[in-house]
Amino acid sequence: MRSLDIAATGMQAQQLYVDVTSQNLANINTTAYKLQRPEFQDLLYQSERRVGTSSSDAGTIVPTGVQIGLGVKLAAIYRNVSQGPVQQTSNPLDIALQGKGYFQVTMPDGTISYTRGGAFQLDNNGQIVTVDGYPMEPAITVPQNATSVTINSSGEVSVTLPAQTDPSIIGNIQIVNFVNEPGLSSIGNNLYQETTASGSPLVGTPGLDGFGTVLQNFLETSNVNPVTELTNLIKAQRVYEMNSKIVSKTDEMLQNLNQSV
Repeated sequence: MRSLDIAATGMQAQQLYVDVTSQNLANINTTAYKLQRPEFQDLLYQSERRVGTSSSDAGTIVPTGVQIGLGVKLAAIYRNVSQGPVQQTSNPLDIALQGKGYFQVTMPDGTISYTRGGAFQLDNNGQIVTVDGYPMEPAITVPQNATSVTINSSGEVSVTLPAQTDPSIIGNIQIVNFVNEPGLSSIGNNLYQETTASGSPLVGTPGLDGFGTVLQNFLETSNVNPVTELTNLIKAQRVYEMNSKIVSKTDEMLQNLNQSV
């Protein structure tokens, strides 16, 4: 009976829904985490009577036919790249992006990764790095005798040095954007890599040509809505239970069939 297989695909789909929802709830306090949403598709159909075929020698056409579905499958896990709320901090190297854009990070193998997690720090050489020690690209080094660091909305980084009244500019933060942001590949640690689906990175200056602006002393928080995710969790549980009941009812029908033979 097809219903057993169909219900099994439904249960598996809802389990995946719960897995994605669990991931969202687990990262509700992760800096700049982006909500994930599963997308499902119906499986192939078995045609018992094909639509549009001839039903008589007079040329009459079957208007609808008989197609029996075979269940559901996971087609994609979509990433919602909408802006998350910003939260004020006391770290001058905490920077949030308001609007489109990603910070560039140089990986140990020399490749470039991208992030919206702006919790930056200084390494032992004064270079601005991520919490894992990956330097920002282009590299910006803060002098060891700097008394303060200022980052304006366009990404210009300046420092105040002893015996100087005017701040000195030491670099500019460049951000990138992608034609298809959900097409980026997540590699963990708040980092993404470009793919063929995302397109090549478009480098720009914060605040210009549609790029977002930089906000110092702030961090972008997760865009996950806990109330919505808990509701989705309950919904997935109910659908899972309904599919499991289909399995139980089908089993009862098979038992009745065996007893009647």
